[in-house]
Amino acid sequence: MDITNIVRTALQEMIVPELNSIKKENAEIKASLGLINKRLDDVNSHLVDQSRRIDETNKRIDTVREELGQRIDETNKRIDTVREELTKKIDTVREELAQEIRDLRIELRAEIAKTNSRIDRLYEVIVRRDEHHKLEQRVANLERDVNELKRRLAA
Repeated sequence: MDITNIVRTALQEMIVPELNSIKKENAEIKASLGLINKRLDDVNSHLVDQSRRIDETNKRIDTVREELGQRIDETNKRIDTVREELTKKIDTVREELAQEIRDLRIELRAEIAKTNSRIDRLYEVIVRRDEHHKLEQRVANLERDVNELKRRLAA
C-alpha cells in the first residue's frame, strides 16, 4: 500500500495545487460572469426602457398624425368653403358688372342719339344760315335788277 500512498501523495501534490488554481480561476470566472450577467441585465433593462419609450413615441406620433390629419381635413373643408363663397361672389360681381355694362351701353347709346340729334339740328341751323345768306344775296341782286329796270323804264 505504500505505492498507492506514494502515488496518491504524488497525485495530490501535483493535482491539488492545480485544482486550487482551477478553483481560483473558476471563482474569478464566476465573479466575472456575475458582473457580465449584471451588465446584461442592465442592458436588457435599458433596452426594455428604450422599447417602452419608442412605443410611447410611436403612440404620440400616431396621435399627432391623427390630429394633423383632422386639422388638414378641417382646413381643406374651410378652403373649399372659402373657394365656394369666393366663386359665388365672383359670379355675382361678374353678373353685376355685366348688367352695369349693359345699362351703361344703353345710356351711352341714348346720349349718342341725343348728341347725333343735336348735331343734326346744328347742321340744319348752319344750312339755314347759309341758305339765308344766299337768299339775302339773291334778294339784293333782285332789288338791284328791279332798280335797273326802273331806271331803264324811266329813261
